[in-house]
Amino acid sequence: MSSPPLSPPRVLVVDDGLLNIEIATHLLTEAGMQVATALDGSGVLAQVAAFAPDIVLMDIQLPGLDGLTLTQQLRSQASTRALVIVAFTAYAMKGDREKFLAGGCDAYISKPIDVDTFADEVRALLPAR
Repeated sequence: MSSPPLSPPRVLVVDDGLLNIEIATHLLTEAGMQVATALDGSGVLAQVAAFAPDIVLMDIQLPGLDGLTLTQQLRSQASTRALVIVAFTAYAMKGDREKFLAGGCDAYISKPIDVDTFADEVRALLPAR
């Protein structure tokens, strides 16, 4: 008896840049992943609850609540504490990566993204299923 097929990985892309959302959604969808999006902090918690992502690509500089504050909110809730959260940001100065990891992010992907490797980078960060 074979096991049921795995559902596609679920990725929540949080970014206030429509072009970033569009590119990331296209690349991840083409790679067989399900994608939901949020343009600002107010939509993130609702999307996490409704979509139940496997991974969140979290822009750090968002209108309203910033990505690190949202990450800390997700880490403070038992239901989302173990969620894989990746800093998805153009911040690339010395020390930024360490700051985001210390702020609760599991990993870091810098923007602009490399369209040839982006989906593989995200896939490598997905939790084991």
